[in-house]
Amino acid sequence: MKQFFLLAALALGMTADAQKIKTDLLLYNARIYTVDSAFSIASAMAVTGGRISAVGSSEELLRKYDATEKINARGRCVYPGFIDAHAHFVNYGFSLQRVDLTGTTSWDDVLQRTHDFVKKQGLSKGAWILGRGWDQNDWKGKAYPNRKRLDALFPDNPVLLTRVDGHAAMANAAALQAAGVDGPVTLTGGSVEIQDGRPTGMLIDNAVGLVSARIPAPTAAQARAALLAAQAKCFAVGLTTIDDCGLDFDAVEFIDSLQRAGDLRMRIYAMLSDAPKNYDWAFRRGPYKTDRLNVRSFKVYADGALGSRGASLLRPYSDKPGWSGFLLSSPAHFDSVAALLYARNWQMCTHAIGDSGNRTILNIYGKYLRGPNDRRWRIEHAQVVAPGDFALFHQYTVIPSVQPTHATSDMYWAGERLGAERLKGAYAYGQLLQQNGWLPLGTDFPVEDISPFKTFYAAVVRKDAKGYPRNGFQKEAALSRIQALRGMTIWAARSNFEETEKGSLEPGKWADFIILDRDLLAEGENRILSTRVLATYVGGTAVFAANR
Repeated sequence: MKQFFLLAALALGMTADAQKIKTDLLLYNARIYTVDSAFSIASAMAVTGGRISAVGSSEELLRKYDATEKINARGRCVYPGFIDAHAHFVNYGFSLQRVDLTGTTSWDDVLQRTHDFVKKQGLSKGAWILGRGWDQNDWKGKAYPNRKRLDALFPDNPVLLTRVDGHAAMANAAALQAAGVDGPVTLTGGSVEIQDGRPTGMLIDNAVGLVSARIPAPTAAQARAALLAAQAKCFAVGLTTIDDCGLDFDAVEFIDSLQRAGDLRMRIYAMLSDAPKNYDWAFRRGPYKTDRLNVRSFKVYADGALGSRGASLLRPYSDKPGWSGFLLSSPAHFDSVAALLYARNWQMCTHAIGDSGNRTILNIYGKYLRGPNDRRWRIEHAQVVAPGDFALFHQYTVIPSVQPTHATSDMYWAGERLGAERLKGAYAYGQLLQQNGWLPLGTDFPVEDISPFKTFYAAVVRKDAKGYPRNGFQKEAALSRIQALRGMTIWAARSNFEETEKGSLEPGKWADFIILDRDLLAEGENRILSTRVLATYVGGTAVFAANR
């Protein structure tokens, strides 16, 4: 009789297992921030075929599903994979192959790092030397350098060292010679700095292109290595989708080829650069969408950067009387692009920093958008906005796409550029959020660090990584923790027309999620920046694990 009951129990167990739903992955015993419309919190999630099939309690899902792989999260917090709504993924990859000049404290420091890099790489005579990341605002005196010592160090190699924001660069004599620049140059939206009739080596905005156009294109092997290195670093900080803002069509095709080969698993929202060849390519084939690549937008530049005084202001810079910056193209050009993209239903995303640059673009957008709409045209950065212009974001349903660490990087000198009164309308994320009720967040890497935790910290706490300033920079402009998390997930997805497939952990969406070692919604602010990603999943497959 005892054997009979044993066999019966075994049969019942087998029947129960047979009745369970087969699934690929079951994550349980977790604190899952779904970031759905109700900001629900669950403890378990099932994944089938790369997509989320169920979200609920651990008890319920363990009873219901038979999973090939089970993950006991041991109470850890799970979030949707972070989406960086504004970055430069391809450029970041190439920056990893170049001189890293971020954090340099002087021109001497820049020269020493460049010298050490060249020595380590063993670059041959004639090879280009490229670097990025210096910021003269971090140096004593804050003055632009000149090329004299660069010429002496590298007489036989063209050198181009780009400022941290990408809107200015220092070139040596060999690089200027390669570009045919040996005196004053007249061009729209840029300047070649001149002293005693000769170029100092400083190139501002469009002038940088005179030299960068002469840099030899990377080989396919170099490009592949760059993108895979960038991907690894991004997965390690919890990024699963990146908006790459400003690519030529051949770079998009290369990304697509790597994704199709299974090498590049990062999801990319690609904005094409404002150039005739890219319009020809895009309009010939139309918007392009795969599971990992989305091409339906163009990136346009209205003005330069505040740090290099290229941002276009309504009134002169407070620290440079008589100078108001400049637009990088004529208003007629921006109008023609808007007309073209509106007629073909493509998204327009325009870099605008200064209050004049923002007003110019808002008014041009308004000419075509007219009122409430779902075109999701974006202004990237929306950094300095005149008081009366905030309402235009709401009036025309224009999406401000902002990068919180810009505020905490620029705060040391932004007041000098703008003056106290004008500064009130700068980095005003809370006021921008109010216009449409949602706000995508990004980093602008490699201009800033790739860390989403720095984005979260700067948005909520309004301090830099050193904990400065003590009470936060313009704390009235801070976002709440929930708003910041939404900005890095569902609102970023929405800015890409992808909110039905990612950005929250809900059935039917891609299983792009991360497991962290602490709770961003509850952690003390002094511990946010030390948050570690334990694992990153894309489509239900692990692409990063901290213990590997």
